[in-house]
Amino acid sequence: MTKFKTNTGIVVALLALTGACSSTNATSRSLAFSGTEQAHASGTVSRLAVPDSYGGQTTQVYLTGYSYWDNTPPGSAQIARPVIHNRAGGTGTYEDPVTLAVGHVKNGGRSTMDFQAGTRFYIERIRKYAIVEDLCGDGNNPQDGPCHSGYNGHPWIDIYVGGRHSDKTFTTSCMYRITGLQNAIINPSPGLPVSPGELAASGCQVF
Repeated sequence: MTKFKTNTGIVVALLALTGACSSTNATSRSLAFSGTEQAHASGTVSRLAVPDSYGGQTTQVYLTGYSYWDNTPPGSAQIARPVIHNRAGGTGTYEDPVTLAVGHVKNGGRSTMDFQAGTRFYIERIRKYAIVEDLCGDGNNPQDGPCHSGYNGHPWIDIYVGGRHSDKTFTTSCMYRITGLQNAIINPSPGLPVSPGELAASGCQVF
């Protein structure tokens, strides 16, 4: 299963004062949090049940990114909960949204996702639709990690930026560029402005 990003992700996490998280599979990666980071994450609000009022409405989410290089296993696009993609990807249109990883709670060997697989988001600042297809956090208690705990009461979502054909250092900078609180629409309608294409290929362009 997934753990938090190693090496590359740690750099992003420290620069952005975050821990980053990403996709789940049979193998795992790890991220070491400082005591301050753990306390910061655990003091926030869990979102096991998302109010229906979020549907089609704008809210704020804490957005991080994960890439081809720091996925699990590294150098892959494997995902845990495929919906429309067999591997992490997507161009950001409504028909082809980008893969998202979300926090989850493990109980008795079963994981309950913070957002159901297949939930669509529209992230305004990057002009892309995204879809939940992956898990963020690993171990016996992924609910203790920041992906589930969130950031200052805001949901934490981790978007796949790609990067297979990009330099690893460049991809890290790309993820850092989009990290932060973002306006998003949960269960959006089609027809919103879109800038299609892989995030890393555009340098994680923001608007």
